[in-house]
Amino acid sequence: MAASWTRGLAWLALWFAGLPAWAAGSEPSPPQWAEARATAADIAAALARHCPVAGPGDQPAFEQCKRGLFGDAAVRDALDAVVLWGRQRDPALSLQASSLTQFAPDVLTGLYLPLFMFDGQHSVRYVASEGLFQLRFATAFRNRLAPGQFPYPFWHDAEKWAMYQGATEVLLWWEPMRGRVKVAQFTVHGTQPPIAVVGQVPAPAGFGGQWMWTDAQGQTQPKASLFDGLYRRDNPWLGRLEGAYKQLALRLRQGECDSCHVPSNPDKSKRLVLLQTPAHAAGEIERLLKAVREDRMPRDETGIENPLDATTKRALLEDGEAFAAVLDAARRWEAQARLAGAAGVPAALR
Repeated sequence: MAASWTRGLAWLALWFAGLPAWAAGSEPSPPQWAEARATAADIAAALARHCPVAGPGDQPAFEQCKRGLFGDAAVRDALDAVVLWGRQRDPALSLQASSLTQFAPDVLTGLYLPLFMFDGQHSVRYVASEGLFQLRFATAFRNRLAPGQFPYPFWHDAEKWAMYQGATEVLLWWEPMRGRVKVAQFTVHGTQPPIAVVGQVPAPAGFGGQWMWTDAQGQTQPKASLFDGLYRRDNPWLGRLEGAYKQLALRLRQGECDSCHVPSNPDKSKRLVLLQTPAHAAGEIERLLKAVREDRMPRDETGIENPLDATTKRALLEDGEAFAAVLDAARRWEAQARLAGAAGVPAALR
């Protein structure tokens, strides 16, 4: 059953997000070109405003970028409800054939895009074979941050770490019919060098197979995966979020989910769902719960529904719903704090 559960969870990206039906289509209309260019300009301005060029290890600049992108609607609202993310290994490889990871918009804008710097340079092209506009943004990668500032140890894969460090552009694939970004990639195949000199540096730490770890000060790492810099430090729900996730993670481990829903992608899935940290699980929890409630997960190796036994299902739903409830409370507190801050209410009175 455990193996079946593991295989079935891998269908999450397919069943609920759906594989995008990328295909060649008719040429876009002039209004669609105009909208694509306007969208690219708005996104470029937001990226450059929040994440300007700085030193690749500049922590204050990184935190400014993270807070700005997480709260700025210009980027987040341009993203689809589910966005696929990954490196562009080969520009000739179709999106359908590319290995990509499924994220909620908050995960992409809060954990991944802030790792890059921008100066406003951008371009727009239409890729007929995909039926999508490609919005290209000149960039450079922050490769000298502390290990805990990355969502997970990118250096578990030497090629991945090298490609992140050499990134020259971030690509957003924009669908003209819906006006949303469906796929985001970073590439080393741009026509210009990175917008800042970052160079290649060795991995900032060794990788011992652990996606989360405890540092010498007794702190859980990576901090980025614990909503650090995204939620206010006085958010009363932060501590409970970590505890609720640990309980959920225990249930996921019982189903051997930690053996496949991890960045190393041992099953070589083309559409990976990550659940290995609180922030990653937060982006997928509603889809996960929906799948389990409706007995659509897990599925066997042929894709046939193979529901969990009643005890396992109940335990997973209870702990998943508890995590979702704490997450919702933390988000509502943040929203209220932002409104109060905008209204000038002192923090002590909120």
